[in-house]
Amino acid sequence: MNNNWMKRQRLLGYVFIGPSMLGVLLFFLIPAAYSFYLMFTNYKFMNPTVRFVGFDNITRLLHDPMFYLSLRKTMLFLMAVPVSIAFGFVTAVILNQRLYLKKLLRGLYFMPYITSGVAVAFVWMLMFQPRQGPINGLLRSIGIDNPPGWLSTTTTSMYAIDIIWVWFLLGYNMIIYLAALQEVSTELLEAAKIDGAKRGQVLRKIIWPLVSPTTFLLLITGLIMTIKSFGIIQAMTQGGPGNSTTILSLYVYQNAFRYYEMGYASTISWALFLIILVITVLQWIGQKKWVHY
Repeated sequence: MNNNWMKRQRLLGYVFIGPSMLGVLLFFLIPAAYSFYLMFTNYKFMNPTVRFVGFDNITRLLHDPMFYLSLRKTMLFLMAVPVSIAFGFVTAVILNQRLYLKKLLRGLYFMPYITSGVAVAFVWMLMFQPRQGPINGLLRSIGIDNPPGWLSTTTTSMYAIDIIWVWFLLGYNMIIYLAALQEVSTELLEAAKIDGAKRGQVLRKIIWPLVSPTTFLLLITGLIMTIKSFGIIQAMTQGGPGNSTTILSLYVYQNAFRYYEMGYASTISWALFLIILVITVLQWIGQKKWVHY
């Protein structure tokens, strides 16, 4: 009787996870395997002739200056993640206090994260407009005669994208930190205050270590999400001006759907996968030194 019940429960579990596993198989594992096969071919979209080229695409990647430029731009793009996490933590600590309309403020901070990326892109294009944009207008009003060109120049465009991405991720990071702060023991905080700990010491020595697992989660998910994202950049600059905002994920998209070089695009995508894997492994190893469970 017990064995039969266990078999029914196991079968019921398979029924529940079946649709998800089917989705993973159809939309992840099979496409990933096919992409790995394309990496060794010269396949181009709408070209029926497919030829096995061995490691030619990998050799091309290793000698492609655009790949290394995109890699550098990707690393610069990733710098927005820890900055946004820091701002998210500070914002969460402030909004966790007794403030007037704090629920409304939480909603306003989170709203950008659920807003369409294209809508976000066009709003910030207007904000960063060099001559008539409100940001440069504010800078001129405080005495800066030659404000940055932001998205219109190769020297500042990637920094403008970073600013947008920090703002975009801020609400999500804040909400996750708020959930973590609810679990911090009020008795522990009260005991620290009774012992004479100042607010900064409480924040640095007690609250920050207690929410370090949340920080680790946000760091991993934020870096993975950022390294794969290109929609906002595609909508705003299409990788320009002068490829100054072309990150690796956008370079994959360009090769696949602008130049139709599916074989080479697959090679870049697998290189991107390896980079994500290395970053995740390094974080997992490094977290033992600063994450407190």
